[in-house]
Amino acid sequence: MDYTEKKLRRVCAHRGPVVELTEDIVELPNGAVSVREVVHHPGGVCVAAVDEAGCVTLVRQYRYPFGQRLLELPAGKLEPGEEPFDAVKRELSEETGLEADNWTDLGFLYVSPGISTEKIYIYLATGLHQGKAHPDPNEFLDVEKMPLRELADKALAGQIRDAKTVVGALKAAAIVLGN
Repeated sequence: MDYTEKKLRRVCAHRGPVVELTEDIVELPNGAVSVREVVHHPGGVCVAAVDEAGCVTLVRQYRYPFGQRLLELPAGKLEPGEEPFDAVKRELSEETGLEADNWTDLGFLYVSPGISTEKIYIYLATGLHQGKAHPDPNEFLDVEKMPLRELADKALAGQIRDAKTVVGALKAAAIVLGN
């Protein structure tokens, strides 16, 4: 059976500098009509940057919606027309000052497919070189390092709650550590 929902009408409820919220009226497979609220987001990138000692570089920053500082992989939003690989190199440099010789594409994930169009592209970076960080003017973060095995263990134990960091850490660990 085809479970596709047919969009009948779209109304823009909010348009901001990062997201747009629409209310879509859809026809369901059984003919009933329903409403779908959708957050349209340009997407983002994140990177597990692993050094020769097996440590991953992380950032700790305040996340307003949750009122707390979270430990995360370096990440950021795609700019209009920007390719994910260009964005991930930019974000790693901005937030940590790192550049990498080797990059592995770890795929992408849908952040919250029930309500958002946001996709995050995940990369593994190795062969790291330290430069000077240059975060955006309104970006306040601390850079930390942790052994990749410890980060993966924390992700599995539920001590890391940022989804992109959990996925990125576990994918990087599977490649770098072989499990």
